[in-house]
Amino acid sequence: MSHIVLVRHGQANSGAREEAAYDRLSLLGHRQAGWLGDHFRDKGEVFAHVWTGTLRRHVETADSIGVETPDAVTRDARLNELEYFTLSQLLASQHGIDLPRDREGFVRHLPTLFTYWRDGKLDGAPETFDHFEARVRDALAEIGAGKGRSLVVTSGGLIGMAMRLTLGLKMPAFCNICLSIQNTSVSSWLPLGGELALTQFNALPHLDTPHRLFAQTHI
Repeated sequence: MSHIVLVRHGQANSGAREEAAYDRLSLLGHRQAGWLGDHFRDKGEVFAHVWTGTLRRHVETADSIGVETPDAVTRDARLNELEYFTLSQLLASQHGIDLPRDREGFVRHLPTLFTYWRDGKLDGAPETFDHFEARVRDALAEIGAGKGRSLVVTSGGLIGMAMRLTLGLKMPAFCNICLSIQNTSVSSWLPLGGELALTQFNALPHLDTPHRLFAQTHI
């Protein structure tokens, strides 16, 4: 039986304001991923396949987790994050809505950004909202069609879209889900009858101890 385990990358460069600068793990991000790898090994988790996006933070997270599989790791650009900073720059230049610098502002900004993007109001966007949704659906369908357990290292927006596809979430709930996903959190799906059934969301078993609570991060 196949099983899909999605892991969000470790903490990246949270002070960045553009895509390239964000795309590397912090020291804490490497530690988070290493602790998750230790958890998998202590639990006796066995994965038949490992998938990642092609972004640096995905590859670094997978390397720090260190899961051994019978197959080579598959790098698939369909598992990459949406280009949040690029979209934010378009929203600012075309509609005068600037990227905020505090978390509260970010919480308000994300649904605005996603609504403009979904409605086709960001000229020059690197991809459409519908394309993002379709590539996530297609990638998960391919991974779910394989045999055995697959570990997939990706990003919060993609995991949020997986939740949207699974639960039929509308925009406000979709945005809230994206905002809640923590670094190196574990979410799991079981393919059933051509659909994905959610079995776990945003779990942090490797960080759920008093001396690691400091390592539970969102950005």
